Amino acid sequence: MAEKEHMNLVIIGHVDHGKSTLTGRILLETGAIDPHIVEKYKKEAAEKGKGTFYFAWVMDGLKEERERGVTIDVAHKKFFTDKYYFTVIDAPGHRDFVKNMITGTSQADAAIITCSAIEGPQAQTKEHIFLATTLGVKQIIVAINKMDAVKYDEAKYKEAVGSMRKLFMMIGNKAENIPFIPVSAYEGDNVKTLSANTPWYKGPTLIQALDALSVPAKETDKDLRLPVQDVYTITGIGTVPVGRVETGVLKPNTTVIFEPSHVKGEVKSIEMHHENLSQAVPGDNVGFNVRGVAKNDIKRGDVAGPIDNPPTVAKSFTAQIIVLNHPSVMTVGYTPVFHLHTAQVACQLTEIISAQRAGKNLEGEDLSFLKTGDRAVVKFTPTKPMVIEPAKSFGPLGRFAIRDMGQTVAAGICIDVEKAV
Repeated sequence: MAEKEHMNLVIIGHVDHGKSTLTGRILLETGAIDPHIVEKYKKEAAEKGKGTFYFAWVMDGLKEERERGVTIDVAHKKFFTDKYYFTVIDAPGHRDFVKNMITGTSQADAAIITCSAIEGPQAQTKEHIFLATTLGVKQIIVAINKMDAVKYDEAKYKEAVGSMRKLFMMIGNKAENIPFIPVSAYEGDNVKTLSANTPWYKGPTLIQALDALSVPAKETDKDLRLPVQDVYTITGIGTVPVGRVETGVLKPNTTVIFEPSHVKGEVKSIEMHHENLSQAVPGDNVGFNVRGVAKNDIKRGDVAGPIDNPPTVAKSFTAQIIVLNHPSVMTVGYTPVFHLHTAQVACQLTEIISAQRAGKNLEGEDLSFLKTGDRAVVKFTPTKPMVIEPAKSFGPLGRFAIRDMGQTVAAGICIDVEKAV
């Protein structure tokens, strides 16, 4: 059997809109959870006269087993559909999600956003939509969940869809290609098979919608950008930086430059999983031996690129941000830490160019500070040299999280860079 193509999937949504139940249901319906375990809980539920609640029972049982450290590795849930092999990136809390999405360890190829049919989208749903799109998730599926709780009422489904569409419109996404699927994660409606409870719904099931996704094209036509995660010295080999190719192609016998360290070296060999590669493409995590570079010349946060189009070192940059969670306000002079590809650099807010609060443009005094929920176009100046690219040119090098006081206070994308001379 040919190996199925792999995709990273993130399941997000407001805390009470059933994302963990939906994750469990998908794993169950695709056979990713051991059937013995399912049978065990089904039997227990029946014995306790709770037969109809067996799914919740399974979920609780799995939760207990997880807490005891058995059977399910919560960080990497895997399942197979007819077409693809999916890894579910767990997005437990808002902050972890943002952090994971930025560090690129889990650049999601697609997202399922859950929205309860009972109450429709909430503030957090809006934030998640903005985040997913800001952080470069191109493919989105919306699950209108808890249809069983609204007695499969088409009007409630349409109301939730209408509200979700408005949110997408606000961020400039027409939502034309987004399926809105009425589901009950609890009962299993429209997850694997179309439900008789929603005869009015003619679209795909959730699993069909997952199979209709496409694996994002690898950006091999762009110039090389490889953020360095670590640098090793290996006896008999020399300096070996390790990192993930984000764009372009890394090849042996080519000269690369590391910025902002401004060091050049010749790539002698490339290795992945202890095998030599003739080239490395986007998504590959590799180690590569570089001649002419000492271990202390380069460091984590440097980016390797070609000599004729080196990674951009910023004097300042303009970005679009959303303030997710700030305890007070952000004003000019504020200097939080940016988490960007593999770099962590403090950057100072030097200008608030424009901003929206609750959908209205801010002017005058109001434009002098930003608070939670605001969206803004701002200018930052790094406190030390760092590489950042406009997101439209090199997506993964233009997305960032802003952290302060141990939490993610904002996230955004770079629009424009003023190069350091």
